[in-house]
Amino acid sequence: MKARLPQGYGGGPSNMQGMLKQAQKMQEDMARLQEELEQREYTAKSGGGMVEAVVGGNKELKSLKISPEAVDPDDVEMLEDLIIAAVNEALREMETVSSEEMSKITGRLPNMPGLF
Repeated sequence: MKARLPQGYGGGPSNMQGMLKQAQKMQEDMARLQEELEQREYTAKSGGGMVEAVVGGNKELKSLKISPEAVDPDDVEMLEDLIIAAVNEALREMETVSSEEMSKITGRLPNMPGLF
C-alpha cells in the first residue's frame, strides 16, 4: 500500500520552489509591516484622562501629558500610578496590534515544525 501525503506536501522540486517563493514573500511582507508598525503611535489615558501616554511602535514613549488637576504635591504616588497605568496600557495596545497584524502574514503558511 502506498502512503499518501497531505495535500501540499511532496511534489518534488517544483513544490519546494513554490514554498520558497511563498516564504520569501512572507519575509518581505513581514519586513514591510514591521517598518509600518514602528511608525504607528498608540495612545492611552488613565485617571479619567488626567494622564495621557503616547507610545511608538518601536516601544518608546513619545509623549506624556499630565493635567494640572492630577498634580497633588501631597499625593505624588497617585500621579506615579496614573503614569504607569497609561504607559503600560499604550504598550499593551501596541503589542496586541503588532501581534494581530503579524499573524495575518504568518497565518498564510501551513504549520511547518522547525521553520518558525
